[in-house]
Amino acid sequence: MDFGFWIRRFFVVFLVFVPSFMLGKVNVVVSVIPQKTFVEKIAGNLADITVMVAPGASPATYEPKPSQMKKVTKAQIYFAIGVPFEKAWLPRFKTQNPKMQIIDTTRGIKKLPMASHHHHKHPQHSTLNTQHSLDPHVWLSPPLVKIQARNIAEALGNIDPAHKAVYKKNLEKFELEIDELDLKLREILKPCHGNAMMVFHPSWGYFAHAYGLKQIPIEIEGKEPKSRELVHLIREAKEEGVKALFVQPQFSKRTARVIAESIGAKIVMADPLAPDWSDNLLRIAKKVCEVAR
Repeated sequence: MDFGFWIRRFFVVFLVFVPSFMLGKVNVVVSVIPQKTFVEKIAGNLADITVMVAPGASPATYEPKPSQMKKVTKAQIYFAIGVPFEKAWLPRFKTQNPKMQIIDTTRGIKKLPMASHHHHKHPQHSTLNTQHSLDPHVWLSPPLVKIQARNIAEALGNIDPAHKAVYKKNLEKFELEIDELDLKLREILKPCHGNAMMVFHPSWGYFAHAYGLKQIPIEIEGKEPKSRELVHLIREAKEEGVKALFVQPQFSKRTARVIAESIGAKIVMADPLAPDWSDNLLRIAKKVCEVAR
């Protein structure tokens, strides 16, 4: 019996069936938790994913830990999404690891300006309105996640051509899931179309835009409203019949409580960085309509 033949045969079969084990996984870094969900949907177990902004941290002020910097030096792809900390850190990451590809997952998305307060009555503020930063929260709109998913699949296929077909198949499956989620959200939000969604931090602009809601933010460009603005906000909330104020765990709730009490609204937790991306959006949609009744 030729053992050498069987050993060789075993290795040929082994190589065909376990390429990811032999070749190692694609080392990927993402900025926020929902992106990890998207990459997992497309790469399955073919990618090793590091998330920069840990749960509870804010993507505006985040600073990477040494252990994460170590991951960056080994990464092949960084999937950027446009959150504020990337501006300062991506060039540093690139210096640390010049071979790493930085992929803008928002390519093909028209970003909206961050929401602002309505300053119709105060023309002295109008100059501020022209300098808005763009809203990075593109992961909260399923139609826009489809574009991000395609960008992710394309980048993975380019860096790991051996699994291009796998990424393509997973992308198609994920696109169907997104379509299904989109339909469910439209169904849930149809009865409260045009309603106002009062939020502490303006994270929900794309979500509101996709489903015919109106976002009224309390905090603008990281600043809490001054007392005069607060009066306007409370008046607007009353006019719009706001029954809930959506706050996220990354920000202080003090001002939110003051407003909620003065308009008789309840405070509802809405985390834009929740890991269970689709369930989270369904949960928020139900809350928006529940409080609109």
